[in-house]
Amino acid sequence: MRAKDVLGRRGEELAADFLQAHGMRIVERNWRCPEGEIDIVALDGDALVIAEVKTRKSLAYGHPFEAVGADKLARLHRLAAAWCHAQGLRMPLCRVDVIAVVDDGIGEPALEHLKGVG
Repeated sequence: MRAKDVLGRRGEELAADFLQAHGMRIVERNWRCPEGEIDIVALDGDALVIAEVKTRKSLAYGHPFEAVGADKLARLHRLAAAWCHAQGLRMPLCRVDVIAVVDDGIGEPALEHLKGVG
């Protein structure tokens, strides 16, 4: 496995643990369809949360949040609808969250969570 893939998997693990520690229930991870992939599907009370996780070793190439632009947000909303359709669910109250993880491998990783992006 490439170092980038290992870093991304670690970031997703940290993000899932963080969401659970803040009372969310993880429903699914790494769900794929022809449109793309959802990193984490969770429930926050009655709200369905589509969480995009961006992990970096440093801020040298910008903050991880900068990697989630308008096109990516639009795709995440389409993926939310596709996930609901695949589960046989009507589209519930849904939001897209982005979780940024900066993990240089030294010390504790830094994690930031933006709720309801886009």
